[in-house]
Amino acid sequence: MPDHPNGHPAYAKSPMSNYRRYRVPGGTYFFTVNLLERRQDTLVRHIDILREAVRKTRHERPFHIDAWVVLPDHLHCVWTLPLGDDDFSNRWKAIKIRFVQALPNPIRRNP
Repeated sequence: MPDHPNGHPAYAKSPMSNYRRYRVPGGTYFFTVNLLERRQDTLVRHIDILREAVRKTRHERPFHIDAWVVLPDHLHCVWTLPLGDDDFSNRWKAIKIRFVQALPNPIRRNP
């Protein structure tokens, strides 16, 4: 297994990725979020549900949307968080929960 230049292994030994997230309070972040079922068009078919999930989450936990692209099975976005705030994880959790719970038919979810 090749090593990263800083001496850390290049790949995690477990099947899950070992991400190191750089957090900057008030920072700007780029995200890519994929559906578990990559051949589905759930995001564009239910775009109104996605918009509402984002709207409600932004009301509770504000953030600025710098850019957002929604494709059938994944999305890309750039957010800027409020000064002193680096909690993008709970924002994404809230958006995902709201989106899935509002879908008319249950979809397969990653456990």
